[in-house]
Amino acid sequence: MSLSEKAVRLRTLHHGPPILVLPNAWDAASARVIEQAGFSAIATTSAGVAFSLGYPDGQRIGRDEMLAAIRRIAAAVRVPVTADIEAGYGEAPESVAETIRGVLDAGAAGVNLEDSWERDGGRVLADLALQEERIRAAREAAQAAGVSLVINARTDVFLYGLGDEAEAIRRLNAYLRAGADCAFPILVSDPPLIARLVEAIQGPVNIFAGPGAPSIPDLERLGVARVSFGSALSRAALGLTRRIADELKSTGTYASFPEDTIPFPEANRMFGGPR
Repeated sequence: MSLSEKAVRLRTLHHGPPILVLPNAWDAASARVIEQAGFSAIATTSAGVAFSLGYPDGQRIGRDEMLAAIRRIAAAVRVPVTADIEAGYGEAPESVAETIRGVLDAGAAGVNLEDSWERDGGRVLADLALQEERIRAAREAAQAAGVSLVINARTDVFLYGLGDEAEAIRRLNAYLRAGADCAFPILVSDPPLIARLVEAIQGPVNIFAGPGAPSIPDLERLGVARVSFGSALSRAALGLTRRIADELKSTGTYASFPEDTIPFPEANRMFGGPR
């Protein structure tokens, strides 16, 4: 598929059934594993990418390094990839547009765009009018490139306690009107609240899931269109690595290695190595 075809495919997947499930990859290998598990699209995790390159989360990684990681992930799989570009690597709409051009060049068919950043030692929401301009700039940059990029607009109202339910709904509907395709009220897990948001938001809703959240079938019953997992998979991989390392250091035994460790020949074949 061409990038334009991947973008059309990704947009279509937001209007199931079934619910769109997007495990988040942090490198080419994790992306290939997710694709081989049968998923129809893949999201990246900015935190997972940052951790893998030695940075903390929160736009500490530069645009160029993030785009290079997105490029490797998109090149490793055939399915559409939607890229987590944090807050766009710059507050100005022009900065977002530049990032979008880089995302398209890297081969991603969608983006996740946040509406908050650090200011004076704390976290603040972008001015609503500015965030609308940033989303419009992203849409215009993609249109100029001839790609119907899928924009998942995230609000951090709940994540950082920067407002209430009404504020989240107000922002997300404004983002959809500005050109976003999907609304993402991150860190919502209460089923009644999810149901109210799905009812009030005038477009597909993305919910952040994982342990402690409703199951994927339950989210689908609540009307959720899309589910993603942030850095959860990458942190699970780190947790397993730490468990193995602790055992090697303490006892020198190997019980922490899981039985389903991918054999070397299979792992090598994933990337076209000798068979």
